[in-house]
Parts: sequence; C-alpha cells; structure tokens
Amino acid sequence: MLIGEVARRSGVSARMLRHYESLGLVRPSGRTGSGYREYSGADIRRIFHIESLRSLGLSLREAGRALDDPGFTPSALVGDLVRRTSERIAAESELLTRLRRIDAAAPAGWEDALQVVALLRALGSKSADTRQRAALSSADGVPMPVEALVDAALSETDPNVAGALRWALARSGDGGPAPLLAEGVGSPVAAVRERAVRALAELPGDEATARLREALAHPDVVVRRYAAVALGTRGVADAVPTLVEMVVAGSNDTDAADALSVLAGDRTTADRIATRLVDRLAHDSTEAPARGRLTQALAGIPGTRASQALVALSHDADRAVALTAAYLLRLRDAG
Repeated sequence: MLIGEVARRSGVSARMLRHYESLGLVRPSGRTGSGYREYSGADIRRIFHIESLRSLGLSLREAGRALDDPGFTPSALVGDLVRRTSERIAAESELLTRLRRIDAAAPAGWEDALQVVALLRALGSKSADTRQRAALSSADGVPMPVEALVDAALSETDPNVAGALRWALARSGDGGPAPLLAEGVGSPVAAVRERAVRALAELPGDEATARLREALAHPDVVVRRYAAVALGTRGVADAVPTLVEMVVAGSNDTDAADALSVLAGDRTTADRIATRLVDRLAHDSTEAPARGRLTQALAGIPGTRASQALVALSHDADRAVALTAAYLLRLRDAG
C-alpha cells in the first residue's frame, strides 16, 4: 500500500508518516519499482499502535520505546500515565482557579492584575508572616478575591494569620464570603468547621446572621457554641438555650454569660433568661461548679426575676453559691 492510501485509511498525514520514518518509528517494508514507499499490513498495524499510544499521552519516542521493548508491561505504563495525567489536571485546575479569582477581582489594568497575582501567591506562601501581610493588604486597597480569602481562612493553622484573614473577610462585606463560609461549616473536618464558623461570626450583616442561625442546629457542639455567642451579641434570642448550656458546661462560659447579658436588654427577655438559669440551677444533674457559674451569670441579668433568684440563692445549701449570690445582691443594691 502506498503512502497516500495509508494516509487516507489511517488518518495520519503523509507528512507525519514521513516524520515517523525519520524517527525510525515506522519503516516501510518495501519499495515499488518506481521507488515509492510501500507499507505492509504489519506496518499499518504499527502505525495504528503508535496513534493509540499517542492518544494516551505518550510522546512519539515513548511510543516507539514501548513497542520495541520486549519487556514492556502495559500496567506500568498505564500507572505512570495516570500519575502524570493527575498531576497535569491538578496543575490546570489550580491555574483555572487562579484565573477565575483574578477575573472576580475585576482588575482595572495589568498593574491591578499583577497585584492580585502577587496576593494569591503570598496567600499560599509557606511563611506565616507573608500570609499575614497578604491578608492585611486589603487596608491598602488591593483587590481581594473573596474565594481565595475563604480558602485561606479555612486552611490556616497559624492563629495570627487566621485572625488577619477573618479581619479581611469581615471587611469584604456580608454577602460574598457568608455562603462560602457556610459551606465550610458543613465540612467533614472538625478543624475546618471551627475555622468557618469563627470567620462567619465576625462577618457583619443579615446574611451572616442567617447562616449563624442555621449553625445553631449543627450536630457539632463547637459550631453551635461559636454561633450562639455571635448571635447573642447580635441580639438573637434563639441563642439563649445554647448559651445557658455553655455556662453549665464551663465552655467559654464567660463569653456566654456576656452574650446573655446583651440579650437581656428588654424586661421580657431578661425574665425569660433568668427563669432558664434558675431552672438549670434547680436541675438534679447540675453539679456544684456549674451551679456557681449559673449564679454568676445571673449577675448580668437585670429585672425582678433575677433579683428574686439571687435572694433565694443567698440561702442556698451550697455555701459557695450562697456567698456568691449575697455578694451579687450587694452589688445590685449599690448600683
């Protein structure tokens, strides 16, 4: 079969077939009387084999070595191709993410675009100082891609850098990072969930508040507690039950008590909080240290119900609780 016919049947151009020959990949088995290349059935099969290997990502030289090596094992080749392809896809995916983030920052010109590139590289630096400076650069008016900041905040382990990233996210507004951080709250990794809810707690606005309300029902108690404290300081009364349980458990109980005092701004809510604290004090399962913390929490709750509870507690059988209640009553009287 002549080269033109081979090209037509195989889909490989005559020029490429000559290139194969120059590399020693295919050698036509014969020549016609006029000197034209003539390909045998075996030659054509080899061409198809080369094209098949090329379709898997092998170079021409690699394809030739694979076909000529008597010890060639397809499994080793395929395994290597899987690794190389995975690495290439990861690199391309990283590039695509970077390009999308640059596009999201809407740079006005090349200088802005290059600043965003520098920021993205700095956020991925191994140096904590470099990452922190990148997070704080939003104060200088550098465009900050929200997705990049969220990703960085969810993976950051250095507490100083994490704080800077939360600050940068809070400056970026409410609607942008809140949904992304809410996705982080749903992560299967506990550390990521905690970072996400802490960042969400520092965001201003209604969107963040709505996401924090959802977090109150999260199965992870750490998530619920961070959400409750944040919501309490925002005046959301739904956080009261979780805040009271935090006081009982002694987990961030001071922050929980402060949040309860913020919520107790109106008489109705104040009395409701006092009632819940008193009910928990009277519960048989509440141990002495927890009763002491609950008594102290009543100090920040105004109103008659809290005062009556402190009067009763000043005669409590637990001397520590009684002394604490009596002291708090004197402070209320003095105020």
